[in-house]
Amino acid sequence: MRQARISLVVSLFLIATAAFSAAQNQAAVDPSLPPPPREKKIHLKHILVVSQTKGFEHDSISGGMAAIYNMGHDTGLWEATLRTDTELITKKTLDRNAKNLDYFDAIVFVSTTGELDLDDSQKKDMMSFIKEDGKGFVGVHAALDTNYKWPEYGEMIGGWFDQHPWSTFNAPIINEDPSFPAVRHFPAAFLKYDEIYQPKEWSRDKVHVLLSLDPAKLNYENNPRVHRTDHDFAVAWDKMYGKGRVFYSTLGHTEESWSDPDIRKMYFEAIRWVLGMTEGSTASHPRPSGTEH
Repeated sequence: MRQARISLVVSLFLIATAAFSAAQNQAAVDPSLPPPPREKKIHLKHILVVSQTKGFEHDSISGGMAAIYNMGHDTGLWEATLRTDTELITKKTLDRNAKNLDYFDAIVFVSTTGELDLDDSQKKDMMSFIKEDGKGFVGVHAALDTNYKWPEYGEMIGGWFDQHPWSTFNAPIINEDPSFPAVRHFPAAFLKYDEIYQPKEWSRDKVHVLLSLDPAKLNYENNPRVHRTDHDFAVAWDKMYGKGRVFYSTLGHTEESWSDPDIRKMYFEAIRWVLGMTEGSTASHPRPSGTEH
């Protein structure tokens, strides 16, 4: 009998302890109280996203910057710093907790335009960041409409903007390298409603073309903005600049393009590639057979 009483007391004690703990736990997650602060994710890489405009201002800039930030945040692959100025494009020590290029692994220009606010030392630092340090660069759409007075920039990105002959239209696009990570998800031929830039001081021999317009499906009549007599209009390419990886695409002009999973995936994979997380060819190649018009 006495042993039964002891067992009962022990059981009641354990029940009371469990109830007390449960009450404490319930109090800890009381919905009326603010939640505990979340742990900061550890990101593998840091990218600097710049969208300074000294010329045309694209409505799609905010959507592009937000998309690139969210890609890194949601996957934990990178942390993006978004800027509409060029202060951080330097290797000089900055105060006020500002980060310089030593902190970053890649730069993304989102539809920058005109001559950006960069002095000679900043230009030198940005080029060495890519060329000597082996860091990455991604140019979105109007990044080609930028820094015309800076020859090294054109050499790095692959050329400059020279009109958009068809403005925004259903562009007939050919996938020239389905094995490359940034365009692997595209079919062999497809349409995208976007504004396709015509590049100048650009040569297929100096880049690895990934996407291009199908010249057989373009209208050249009464179009004085068509300047390329070879009708070779690249839509996306990649290249090396010294030790650094460079990717550019004209896609991303419209606000709607940043809600398009195809375009988002292209830039997501392009950033991963310039960060060295994936591999893909940078070797130039001739135009696909049958597309010379």
